[in-house]
Amino acid sequence: MEPRATCSAAAPLVERQFRVLVGVTGSVAALKLPLLVSRLLDIPGLEVAVVTTERAKHFYSPQDVPVTLYSDADEWETCVIRAWDRSKPLLFCPAMNTAMWEHPITEQQVGQLKAFGYVEIPCVAKKLVCGDQGLGAMAEVGTIVDKVKEVLSQHGAFQQN
Repeated sequence: MEPRATCSAAAPLVERQFRVLVGVTGSVAALKLPLLVSRLLDIPGLEVAVVTTERAKHFYSPQDVPVTLYSDADEWETCVIRAWDRSKPLLFCPAMNTAMWEHPITEQQVGQLKAFGYVEIPCVAKKLVCGDQGLGAMAEVGTIVDKVKEVLSQHGAFQQN
């Protein structure tokens, strides 16, 4: 999230623009993208952009996402994260089947992201589309939106009502 000055530094907080970049990959959790983007757009002063893999588009209709979608080859994710200004918050929401979630590599990768200072919005346990019962489902949209509001509030950008 990056502040964008619209007037002077003393402008009211609601006039300040903050940008959120949502990245979505080819997981069934991509089904939640249209709702997530709509809920984020309800936050005053927030601008939302989406970068999506082509595989992710199999899980939602691009016409149902109320912002422009930017697409690239599957390596976009590592490029964006490697180029990320680490002074700005980065939140990530893992989503995968239970076997993948329980694999030791996943623990290492999540640990590495957290070591960089990135914030995990943990996955939840439920019956997954693949039939597994357990951890791996992406956090609920409301949980993600609440965490975004919390981070914005910590950066003095959002006053929760």
